[in-house]
Amino acid sequence: MTVPQRWPLPAMAFGGDWNPDQWPREVWQHDITLMQQLGVNLLSLPVFAWPQLEPSEGEYRTDWLAEILDALDAAGIGVALATGTATPPAWLVRAHPEMLPVRADGVRLDFGSRQSYCPSSPVFRDRVAALTTMLATRFGDHPALRLWHVSNEYGDHISRCWCEVCAASFRRWLLRRHGSLAGINAAWGTKVWGQVYTDVEQIEVPRVTPGPDNPARLLDFERFCSDNVLELFRLELDILAELTPGVPRTTNFMGLFHDLDYWRFAAVEDLVSNDAYPDPGNAASHTDIALSYGLMRSLKSLPWLLIESAPSAVSWRPVNVPKAPGQLRAHALQAVAHGSDGAMFFQWRAARTGPERFHSAVLGHRGEASRSFAEASQLAADLATLAPVVGSRVRSSVAMVVDWDTIWALRPDASLPAEISWHAEAYQQHAALHQLGLAVDSVALPDSDLSRYSVVVAPTLYVTSDAQAEALEAFVRAGGTLVVGPFSGVVNECEQVHAGGPPGPLRELLGVEVDEQWPLLETGEQIVEFDSGARTVGRFWAEWIEPSDDVEVVAHYDGRPLHDLPAITCRRLGKGAAYYVSAGLPLDALTPWLHQVCAEAGVDVRMSANPWVEVVTRTDGATDYVFVINHAPTPAEARGPADADVLLAPDGDPPVRRTSGLSITLPPFGVAVLRMPSTTPSLHHVHSIEV
Repeated sequence: MTVPQRWPLPAMAFGGDWNPDQWPREVWQHDITLMQQLGVNLLSLPVFAWPQLEPSEGEYRTDWLAEILDALDAAGIGVALATGTATPPAWLVRAHPEMLPVRADGVRLDFGSRQSYCPSSPVFRDRVAALTTMLATRFGDHPALRLWHVSNEYGDHISRCWCEVCAASFRRWLLRRHGSLAGINAAWGTKVWGQVYTDVEQIEVPRVTPGPDNPARLLDFERFCSDNVLELFRLELDILAELTPGVPRTTNFMGLFHDLDYWRFAAVEDLVSNDAYPDPGNAASHTDIALSYGLMRSLKSLPWLLIESAPSAVSWRPVNVPKAPGQLRAHALQAVAHGSDGAMFFQWRAARTGPERFHSAVLGHRGEASRSFAEASQLAADLATLAPVVGSRVRSSVAMVVDWDTIWALRPDASLPAEISWHAEAYQQHAALHQLGLAVDSVALPDSDLSRYSVVVAPTLYVTSDAQAEALEAFVRAGGTLVVGPFSGVVNECEQVHAGGPPGPLRELLGVEVDEQWPLLETGEQIVEFDSGARTVGRFWAEWIEPSDDVEVVAHYDGRPLHDLPAITCRRLGKGAAYYVSAGLPLDALTPWLHQVCAEAGVDVRMSANPWVEVVTRTDGATDYVFVINHAPTPAEARGPADADVLLAPDGDPPVRRTSGLSITLPPFGVAVLRMPSTTPSLHHVHSIEV
């Protein structure tokens, strides 16, 4: 048998989740015919079909799936074959109720939704292994198979469990991490509040306690839970690698998901795929989602796949606003602009039953008459045109540190000076960079190669190790510009405050010492004045910091009790510069300041006259593909180089070529893609597009 081309596809992936097991057989061929008409080339199935694949223990029924795969292959449609393990069947749960997850308050959750399992359950893991083995054996050489879709949205409903099985697994994990009971006691500082353990069996998962819990125990539990789900993921990955070598494996991530460390998950899979559901009711959604796209393309420094998105409204927000005409296309092509080699939807045909009856689909409840079907047809043609973009990378000279230890440690119940969220700070700083026309990658410390970037931003690096600090210092000494946000360098990996206080191992790099954190009761308690004379109102946070003699004060506080103390500092070190921002800055002050910082670092920066228009460049080294996307419900104008080739024209007025440049009128949610020779092999170079 000829081995089919697996991944990447020769064109942009287009399709989505198809659930033929939920529909009568007569619908199947009709759907496949429509898929052929649209140009669908990849489907995920059967994601939720464990009960149909295994109606009783060890009794497998796969003829129906074989029939569907054969029909898809005959139609030229590839399959991301799902292992179906996210939905354990009722017969398994009722035979083994001990496999159901338990909440922190001791309540065991019952069957009736997705992910009705404890990730540690040996019964569940045994049945997962058996089902995965069966599918790999039965369909591993099927010509329609393009990649494996392992489970589904790990952690969406269950990522943490507080049952006795998890408690035992947690103890074993702790002994591996800390080496001994004495190591655990030392790491957790258990002499405080009389929490010393004299036997490892005394250690429990952090259930509901009378008062504040030990922050070191809480952080270790977060790490354990992520690793525990990763262990479940690897169980399937290892089986698939052994039985179907060469077939890529993926699982669908969920953006900047709090519960799982995606750096560790991406390291063991072959292809990063992501679910993205920007809210049409949120005017800033295109900015926020771009941050998660930066993470996806950075996890393996490769193109990724948008494997799920909504054609229109979802079904799980308090108010589920549909997408405006053209927004389906704009959202999908934004993902492509940010490195996805395709756009896929949940789902192909709208369900008539269950919790997602009102979730949009390519085929809505009106079938081919649905608006989403017509708009998806246009997108399919666009993706076919964009086939040359497959495999290219996004140009970026700026990166953001994404660190799950800090994300987990900054929990609302962590007994901190005030509530501070990594996500909130990250979105704030990214919004400023995005407004400057910058595509922002993500980096993990100390493992990522920072030399690719001119500017690295750490929104807050509350948990900081010596190795992370060394990586940042090497970056600065080599000529990089570093921007570190407030409440950084505070604790080590065991939640112990660094000797001498913050910023701990960042002290020499930043050239400051933090005497006290000074959270604000009200916005405006502290005014921040820049050395330029510009003034802004501080938001939520300030710090009493003492700078070294060789540190430049970029901005200071005005007003008691921090009057004239530094708010933002800069230390020149080697060939680079390290900034420390101790104040919470509003977006209207952060944006122009970061503009100045990036410009001084040699980054091509544009202050967009229209923040609704996004410009992103992908390159293969020889050719640049410049995406110009209007996210507004009103028309917009853009101007590009006169010699640019229009690979994808927006609907409406065609671009006008003049000697002064290419004039482009973008209709509401319009998209244009320009193609031009790459003028430099550097990923830092961007083309001048005026908007």
